[in-house]
Amino acid sequence: MREEHAQLQLRVEELAAARKSLYDGPSARATEAQRAKGKLTVRERLDLLFDPGSFREIEGFRRHRASGFGLEDRRPYTDGVVTGWGTVHGRTVFAYAHDFRIFGGSLGEAHAEKIHKLMDLAETAGAPLVSLSDGAGARIQEGVTALAGYGGIFSRNVRASGVIPQISVMLGPCAGGATYSPALTDFVFMVREIAQMYITGPDVARSVTGENITHEQLGGAEVHGSVSGAAGFVYDNEPDCLEDVRHLISLLPSNNRELPPEVVATDVPERRCEDLLDLVPADPNRAYDMLAVIERIVDDGDLFEVHSGWAPNVICGLARLDGHVIGIVANQPASFAGVLDIHAAEKAARFVQTCDAFSIPLVTIVDVPGFLPGRDQEHGGIIRHGAKLLYAYCNASVPRVQLIVRKAYGGAYIVMDSRSIGADLSFAWPINEIAVMGAEGAANVVFRREIAAAPNPAAAQAQRVKEYRQQLMHPYYAAERGLVDDVIDPADTRTVLIDALAMLRSKHMRLPSRKHGNPPT
Repeated sequence: MREEHAQLQLRVEELAAARKSLYDGPSARATEAQRAKGKLTVRERLDLLFDPGSFREIEGFRRHRASGFGLEDRRPYTDGVVTGWGTVHGRTVFAYAHDFRIFGGSLGEAHAEKIHKLMDLAETAGAPLVSLSDGAGARIQEGVTALAGYGGIFSRNVRASGVIPQISVMLGPCAGGATYSPALTDFVFMVREIAQMYITGPDVARSVTGENITHEQLGGAEVHGSVSGAAGFVYDNEPDCLEDVRHLISLLPSNNRELPPEVVATDVPERRCEDLLDLVPADPNRAYDMLAVIERIVDDGDLFEVHSGWAPNVICGLARLDGHVIGIVANQPASFAGVLDIHAAEKAARFVQTCDAFSIPLVTIVDVPGFLPGRDQEHGGIIRHGAKLLYAYCNASVPRVQLIVRKAYGGAYIVMDSRSIGADLSFAWPINEIAVMGAEGAANVVFRREIAAAPNPAAAQAQRVKEYRQQLMHPYYAAERGLVDDVIDPADTRTVLIDALAMLRSKHMRLPSRKHGNPPT
């Protein structure tokens, strides 16, 4: 018995040594090279993501079975990806993380099979999935099997879409077909200087187009955060990035069968917002910062904004009202007067769809002069892209409340979740102007000939503008016709929204039977 116990003890010690080797990585030299790039190791990243001591690794001792090109002599454990689950703020979350120190984090057959298994587990368990990406793409030595591995990831991304939250965190290079996995997920985080995403790299661009461009200029975090819109969040360092990933998870349900987690509110539900009167000018042509308005209304002034650097003329973000998570879509008069354009419509449509998929009620705050005019917008497809936002709202079955702060003109008013497309409730401040267009433009169209023929055209125009505003743009015009449910004191906005959403919490819609819709592309 003693001999058997000694053998077992030896095996346990060998296991402990093997696990330590897994955690430490392939070599000190590889770790130093990782740090020289300004990057954390895969284990350090997982430690920052998960609650202390909660991560449970699976298939840590997996090795590839490939041969040729020297692979048979290099068979490290994990095969360059760490997979497992743990808790974030006490809730189960699954994650896979590339280890750039092993084969550059490249994807081979065994590597892909580990990710496939984890994705299947996350979907089965109904828990969020986080990918910590730091890989060099498909493992060239394994040929087409590596490419097939990506296909398996993509199909699972699509199958889990709208079922569990999927979050991509870009912490290194991501090139070629590999970029389509983050593009299929719900949220993408990137860290400046160390993360890049592109289909074809600088060398290919140079050889095909003659363009000289760096990795960062082609697909860096700043590019995707402010130009392409591929990244919703951009950070200067990994700890801040992963802390906000944790915060985002705290705002999302584990799956589409649950409601977002609620907390005990630390902000008073009945709190009046007296200073809103000072923040928003009555003059519809004066700019102001809508973020300041939102911060006065939501719990503790805390808005978690998505895509803050891209299409800033519309604000999208998650917040809480009386401890309950809401999604906010709002025009931003401080940027391009809050006009809707191609990027703004695309950004808001995607956010509305995400909120609807995960049972997050929507509050739409409107102060919009219309759609951006011009050849570039029309030729760029503003019709198609504007229709995306319209489709997303019309298709959403979550509670939907519209708040018209100031002006709401033309088709943009309709698209910003008006009652006519299915908003459950619509409220307006007493300075609201809801009309086909601004009074000046309307008068110039309706009374064009009369104004031109008048002895004093300027005076005639001013008179007609005044008449149009009094007859069709007064604050109660829409309320008289049932298109606004109530005109409210701005100071009561927070309380009104909380009461409305509390009433709508049990909302249930019976949707038509269909395979799926066909949204505009």
